Amino acid sequence: MKAFARIVSSLTLAAGLFALNASAAEPLLEKVDIFEAGKDGYALYRIPGIVVTKKGTVLAYCEARRTGKSDWDTIDIMLRRSTDGGKTWDAMRKIADVPGPKTKNPVALAQKLGNTNDVTYNNATAIADKDGTVHFLFCLEYCRAFYMQSKDEGATWSAPVEVTAAFDKFRPEYDWKVIATGPAHGIQLKKGRLVVPVWLSTGTGGHAHRPSAVSVIYSDDKGKTWQRGDMVVEDPELKNPSETIVVELSDGRTMLNIRSESKEHRRAVSYSQDGATKWSKIQFEEALLEPVCMASIIRVSDEKTGGKNRIAFANPDNLTRKDGKEKPEMSRDRINLSVKLTYDEGKTWPVNRLLEEGFSGYSDLAMAKDGTILCFYERGSTDAKSGTKTGRLSVARFNLEWLTDGKDGGKR
Repeated sequence: MKAFARIVSSLTLAAGLFALNASAAEPLLEKVDIFEAGKDGYALYRIPGIVVTKKGTVLAYCEARRTGKSDWDTIDIMLRRSTDGGKTWDAMRKIADVPGPKTKNPVALAQKLGNTNDVTYNNATAIADKDGTVHFLFCLEYCRAFYMQSKDEGATWSAPVEVTAAFDKFRPEYDWKVIATGPAHGIQLKKGRLVVPVWLSTGTGGHAHRPSAVSVIYSDDKGKTWQRGDMVVEDPELKNPSETIVVELSDGRTMLNIRSESKEHRRAVSYSQDGATKWSKIQFEEALLEPVCMASIIRVSDEKTGGKNRIAFANPDNLTRKDGKEKPEMSRDRINLSVKLTYDEGKTWPVNRLLEEGFSGYSDLAMAKDGTILCFYERGSTDAKSGTKTGRLSVARFNLEWLTDGKDGGKR
């Protein structure tokens, strides 16, 4: 009997070890290019955004620029879908088309940034609703804003409805000539509110995007109507604040993480209790470098469902310039796209993993249904001579094991 008991005990221990090893996933990092400069009639693809629907369909969207010469170029918004977590993708297609005559923004013409016959669709921003709806906003000529939605995993979209009236409510406080949603993705708060960061400009400065200010627009009725939030910050309090990312914290607050051209060269943050009003005074996050570039943020897990609070952040982790001109308020080289992880809602960022060593710029993060993290980002061309320009938009798929070098495998 004792021998039998020892055998049973050994088998039980072996089974336990097998189960433990089976639950510990191997580090995963895979990359796939889904848009490439010079193909399908467009010189350049930029400004990536990505969301995952309730059912798990991955939607990746971007700006397709006809000549690639300017933010004010003829630009279309393109979408590709994946039904296997980002491994394979369907063909790209244009999804934003506003009927009727279109007038070039006068500030672009005044600075000779575009031609009268250029039509610029810009700053696509999606929100994956908990009910399965995908909300989608975009701008036309940086002066009109539109909303549409999909009820079938991004296969078809409703006709665009103009929501510029929400921005018009800023005018008594800020007389904008240029507006932009996002880009990348907005969020739905636990209470249901849809929140989209926005930036505005008087259009009198560089590239007609400066000086600038940051706020949000929000919807409490599933996207039917949109309202303006309180102003968060404007130049010169924070030099040229612009493209902003958003995440809801475990205590219910909303955190904005803001790009700017300030001499500190650190990401700026502000907090609100409701995602729309009474934004806190700007703080600089020492651990998050600011080369002056769009960044991305996503909640990976919370304590209740994932064992720990985890938020991931990505941007080019670099403050150097190849030409050596590293002066305050001057942009730095867009290289070393890195992913950071915080376990304390942004107070500290102990994990920092390099994702792309070479040229790498804008990015957006999303969570696949299986817990894999997706990063849709700009990276250099396959042509070595053009390696410092955005040649491809790529999707990287990686897990916590890769991100933390095996120290954190998540809750399974």
